Amino acid sequence: MTSSTPSHTPGELFASTVPYYAAFRPRYAPEFYTLLAERFGLDGTQRALDLGTGPGVIALELAPLVGEVIAVDPEKGMLEEGRRLAAEHGITNITWREGDSTTLPAISIGPVLLTVMGAAYHWMDRDRVARDLDRLIEPGGAIVLASRGAPGDLGPAPWRQVVDEVRIRYLGPERRAGSGASSHPEERHQDVLARSPFSQVDTACWDHTLTRTVDEVLGWVLSLSYSSPARLGEKKDAFEQDLRAALLAFSPSGRFDEVIHTEAVIATRP
Repeated sequence: MTSSTPSHTPGELFASTVPYYAAFRPRYAPEFYTLLAERFGLDGTQRALDLGTGPGVIALELAPLVGEVIAVDPEKGMLEEGRRLAAEHGITNITWREGDSTTLPAISIGPVLLTVMGAAYHWMDRDRVARDLDRLIEPGGAIVLASRGAPGDLGPAPWRQVVDEVRIRYLGPERRAGSGASSHPEERHQDVLARSPFSQVDTACWDHTLTRTVDEVLGWVLSLSYSSPARLGEKKDAFEQDLRAALLAFSPSGRFDEVIHTEAVIATRP
């Protein structure tokens, strides 16, 4: 069943997740934003860069705390979704820019107090990006990484095994993103940052329980680059039907609980 899986670039995969990403990806813990506001004295006047913003999951939450958020992403579809969500919520202080970590020096962003990244740093040349950000981030500022933590930090919910079994049946055992496999780098972000100009590294974590319906689980699965609509191609409808049936066989109540982990890595200059 896996031999006819279409091949796509990472950009095409991410573009196909747009309708699902903002709606079904879990949000980061509210305590994350409270910590940033308190630690950096955010009072509505600062500038922040959200690098790899996607549809603005972090930018939309951060915007009320600062004067301006510059939200950068290589995918036009993600930026369009972010603009739509900002307009829907009456948020007017986000500047949406097309680009990525490799074009960062040429974007003319100007000085920022914080650069935040949500589960995007592992896609980048992490050492180079930290050096580039040293020229953008103001004294007293920081690189802030928000993620679900490294693989293995938190055991998966039992129903995740059901998702994996169906996904493997359709797409094979590797979690592929385009022509390569989707994997987390072996070296932790904290260790990379510890040798960067932002070598003072602190980590904070929060956990909360999220209960999803079967439709919300399906939406979440389709928001992932390695099980995106582009990866599934013509098999998408059959995949959804099989996954729905397998999930409901596992939990006939249609309720799927999961502990959602938020990890914040805050790196400042010594």
